[in-house]
Amino acid sequence: MAGAGETSLREAGAGCRPRSPLSAEVEAVAAEWMLEFACCCLCRHFGAAPAAEFRRWSAVAQALIKGCSKIPTHQKKMVHLCQLLIRIVKGRNLDCYFEDDQRISPLESALSFWTLLEREELKLEKLHEDIRRLIQIQIVAVYMENGYFKEAAEVLERLFTDSESDKSLRMKLATIIKSKDPYVPLLQSFSYDLLTSKIKSYIELFRKQNETNFLIQAATKQVESKGLGATALQNKTMNVSENDENSLETKQRSVKEQQCITNQSTGDINPTVRHHSGQKQRVSRVLQSLNSLQNRQQHGDTLACGRRRQKWTYKEDLELKSGVREFGVGNWAKILVHGDFNNRTSVMLKDRWRTLCRIEQD
Repeated sequence: MAGAGETSLREAGAGCRPRSPLSAEVEAVAAEWMLEFACCCLCRHFGAAPAAEFRRWSAVAQALIKGCSKIPTHQKKMVHLCQLLIRIVKGRNLDCYFEDDQRISPLESALSFWTLLEREELKLEKLHEDIRRLIQIQIVAVYMENGYFKEAAEVLERLFTDSESDKSLRMKLATIIKSKDPYVPLLQSFSYDLLTSKIKSYIELFRKQNETNFLIQAATKQVESKGLGATALQNKTMNVSENDENSLETKQRSVKEQQCITNQSTGDINPTVRHHSGQKQRVSRVLQSLNSLQNRQQHGDTLACGRRRQKWTYKEDLELKSGVREFGVGNWAKILVHGDFNNRTSVMLKDRWRTLCRIEQD
């Protein structure tokens, strides 16, 4: 009997034994799906704040890319895009290295991957040209912003090996490097924010062409089958409503006080009728407050337009340039306080700086 029992146990255990390892082909297909999903997440979180999600998916994508002995041909473009985005995000950190040669900054490394992407797609020549030019300008700008003018001159030689290609841009950048002024209008016009915006445009086109991600489709079906999508949408709607209520908190407080007075003076009214009446009054008062606020804003904009017609003097332009050099682009309030301007506002300073940048480009 004992022998029979032992045989039964062995037979039962046999059914629980782990299956043989997955074949290499199956692992390769699963890895491709995971890499596609990681790339999709990188694209979605690129340029978003906070950057924690992008960093997390960067680590995942890098691990998957390094784990592939050979990148499939149909995924090369996607891998190049992942490498580009990771380097663009790190572009201002000159202590970060992606290449063995530590002279190569993250942005210069990103430029090499952008070149590979350009070769794989010929339909977006204008967008490709814009992004290439922005990367080149920002490679120089980042060095100058950190005070590395010698390195900026050296990288300029590496960027334009062909003396005839982008000759005009090369000459302008060489002049800027000699001036040792990182706040010239050209560098501010072709800013890092503009580079990020252009790459987002490219990402949108890439995502439209790659909407068949298997993992996303499977996950979407799973969420829909469990009704999680509706719950998420409901929560999002509630959050929006809460934000709207918080933005009108002051107005609602006065409305509620008025409603309490109304309720006390009409105590014999049916509670249900009183509730609906109060809601109508509250909505009406809030709308009136919003309309009043909108009218004030429009009136303020009109006044600002009237002031904006003041002609800028040469002295004011010098004050503006000096303020930008001292406090940086965007700190218009500080520049306004410390500068000598004729009845200007911070908005006017920003608009005038944009005008100066356009003049410099021409």
